[in-house]
Amino acid sequence: MYNLVMKDLKLGVSPIFLIMPLLTGALMLIPGWIYFLVPLYFCWITVPNVFAGFKAQNDLIFTTMMPVTKQDMVKARVAVIVILEILHIAIAMIFGAITLRLYPDLIYYFFAPYMGFWGLCLAMLAIFNLIFIPMYYKTAYKYGKAAFASIAAAMLFAGIAQWQGIGNSYVADIFIGAGADNTALQLSILIAGIVIFVAFTAIAYRIGVKRFLKVEAQ
Repeated sequence: MYNLVMKDLKLGVSPIFLIMPLLTGALMLIPGWIYFLVPLYFCWITVPNVFAGFKAQNDLIFTTMMPVTKQDMVKARVAVIVILEILHIAIAMIFGAITLRLYPDLIYYFFAPYMGFWGLCLAMLAIFNLIFIPMYYKTAYKYGKAAFASIAAAMLFAGIAQWQGIGNSYVADIFIGAGADNTALQLSILIAGIVIFVAFTAIAYRIGVKRFLKVEAQ
């Protein structure tokens, strides 16, 4: 499976999408911005373009000619998605930490980049994976509907979460109020986000394998 992952990263993922996390992550330096937009750029730009590249290269036919199982093919592709997602989140977290240092007295109207916020971002990407991967592996070729549905779901989650952060004083207190200084609370939200991300992605992988086993490459 390692070779499949490296094949996808070297042949299927353009270097620009490995640099993209730095470019989008730097947007975290904008004071008081809607930081949910930063991981959403992964959904809007990286996924559609990467999977368009796979389709243009006829990657499905090429990979099925290799001595690998369909399960390993799905596992490798999911691993590539997760690697890119973690890269986006990790770099954005670094820039977010810099932002908190640069603007210690900034009044936030949207979510601030504390640990709890990143838990929400991971939950958002978990929802994206849960929808995109199973839908994509109905054909392992057509990605348009899967991308549209998963992006819409991720944006809906982000919109509802941010709206709650604005309109609900309890939620606002957790993410930009007194709760932001509660390390235990922030860490627990982050851990919850990690658990959701791992669980949803694992479920998406299993569903993807079951669907891909029914697909015949042409």
